[in-house]
Amino acid sequence: MINPLKPIARFPLPALFSPAPVRWLPPMLAVVGWLAIASQALADVNMRSSFPGRRVGGGTRGECTARLVAHLVPNSNVFAPGSSGLIAILQGPSANLSPLIVAFKPANSAGVVEPRASLLESRELPPAPVGLVLLKAPSLAGAVQWESSYRCGGGLADADPLNFVSAGAPPALSLLVKTAEPVDRQIQAELAQWKPRCGGTIAREQVAKIFALDEVLGPDWPAQLPLRCS
Repeated sequence: MINPLKPIARFPLPALFSPAPVRWLPPMLAVVGWLAIASQALADVNMRSSFPGRRVGGGTRGECTARLVAHLVPNSNVFAPGSSGLIAILQGPSANLSPLIVAFKPANSAGVVEPRASLLESRELPPAPVGLVLLKAPSLAGAVQWESSYRCGGGLADADPLNFVSAGAPPALSLLVKTAEPVDRQIQAELAQWKPRCGGTIAREQVAKIFALDEVLGPDWPAQLPLRCS
C-alpha cells in the first residue's frame, strides 16, 4: 500500500522553481535585441512600399512655386542616411530666387505625421541659384518625414515653418528611416564622396545617372552643378 505521506520526488520543491542559470541571460538578451531590430527593419520595409511621398516638388505656375526642388533619395522616397546623416537636395534653375525651407517631423510606424506631432527641426537656407545642397539630417530615433519647399511671396516668415506648403507649390516629401538597404548604402557612399568637394561642382550627368533623374536634368541644365554644404 502506498504511503500518502512519502515524497514522490527526490528533489526538494524549490528546485522545481529555480530561476534560469545566470549564464543564460546574455543569450536571452541577445535574442530580445535581435527581435527588436528585426521588428524595426520589417516596419521600415513596409514603409518603403507604402509611403506616398514625392522626390520632386514644385508647381506649374509662378516663377517661385514652379521652381524645381528634389530630394536625392531612392525612387521609393524612403532613405536611410546611416551614421553620417548626410542628405542632399537638388535646386532647379530660376531667375527669381527664394529661401529654401527644410523641415523634419517625427512619423509613426506607417510613415504618417500625427496631427499634434512636434517639429523636430526646421532650417531656412538663403536664396541660391541652381545647384546641389548637402546637409545633415537630425538624429533618428524612428521614422522622420522630411519636407523641402521654397518660401514664396517675399512676406515675413510665418510662425509655423511648415506653412510654406500653403503657397501652392507641393514640397518634395521623403521619409528618413534607420534600416538601410543596398540602394541606401550606394547613396550614402556617393554623398560621402561629395562632402570633401563642398564649394566645388558635381557633374550633371553623374547626378542624373545615380539618382535616375535623366528626365529632370536635361541639356538646359548646367553641365556642372555647384555643391553647397549647409
